[in-house]
Amino acid sequence: MEGFRLLASPWWVNLGYLVPLASYVLWRSYPISISLRKLLYAGIFGAAFGINEAVVVVYLRVATGLLPEFEEQLIGATPSLGVYEQIQLLNAMPATILSTEIMREAATLVILVSLAFAICSRLWERWAIFLWMFAFWDIFYYVGLWLITRWPPSFLTWDILFLIPVLWVAQVWFPLLVSLLSIGAVAISSQMFSEQKR
Repeated sequence: MEGFRLLASPWWVNLGYLVPLASYVLWRSYPISISLRKLLYAGIFGAAFGINEAVVVVYLRVATGLLPEFEEQLIGATPSLGVYEQIQLLNAMPATILSTEIMREAATLVILVSLAFAICSRLWERWAIFLWMFAFWDIFYYVGLWLITRWPPSFLTWDILFLIPVLWVAQVWFPLLVSLLSIGAVAISSQMFSEQKR
């Protein structure tokens, strides 16, 4: 089992901790008015999209050899590749496969941003609903991976988080914590606004 590591790589990924806090401070000055119904539907979308993303990632990882155990069987496999081996395989991957992975990541962000613009009209509410959906997407991405492959085996498992603009790596607990903090910031800010209207 790997030991707990507080910091992600590169260093600026750790600024992710500040996103929910800075957003909460922003929403105190510019209150958000997002109905519970919109939050519910956006959360359901984010969760379903996260599981869908996990399915796509499993397909890509099987196709590129990042899940060698999956070629033998489709259920009950426990991938044994650590982050170092994953990075080595990524570096050895053909450019077309790597660009496919980057396009998948970019498309995911575009979908979430587009939906945020469709749901809300004010900029800070769009930011709130984007964070809300992104957080649910991220959490359920890991839920989906675990349901399909039983990976990650622990919250201390290292993962490649993003490839845009460079490789981001951290233990799984890091993106989950940032996502939970984001959900909390949006929920508290939405509730705070509702109480002010009374």
